[in-house]
Amino acid sequence: MTTTNKPNVLFWVIGVLALLWNLMGVFQFALSNFMKDAMADSYTAEQLELVNGLPSWYNIVFGVAVFGGVLGCIFMLMRKKLAVTLFLLSLLAVIIQMGYWVFATDVMDVMGVGSVIMPIVVVIIALFLYMYSKNAVKKGWLA
Repeated sequence: MTTTNKPNVLFWVIGVLALLWNLMGVFQFALSNFMKDAMADSYTAEQLELVNGLPSWYNIVFGVAVFGGVLGCIFMLMRKKLAVTLFLLSLLAVIIQMGYWVFATDVMDVMGVGSVIMPIVVVIIALFLYMYSKNAVKKGWLA
């Protein structure tokens, strides 16, 4: 039998903030997949060519990353161990997505060196959520 302990307040704060963060990712996913025309006005021709040149699998991996993160947050807030698996799936998708974006495209030439800051932040947050959820299982907060 598995016993669970009551998580501290920081657990709930991190869970809610992480959910909001991942929901912003879902919004970006929706924007980039379903509202490209609205985004096109804010891009230069070179930037638009870069974004439109991404392979179709890129958007699938993007979806796995953000929806995996949202589901991970929901399961974490429900105090379910499945959150760890979902955060791992999201982390792997984030690494593939951001790795491709930074290393396989001309993003730094087209959008500048600063364009790699957000991918680094996204990877760090995804890694943190995975490690935090693993630690929450050890502490008995997730069952």
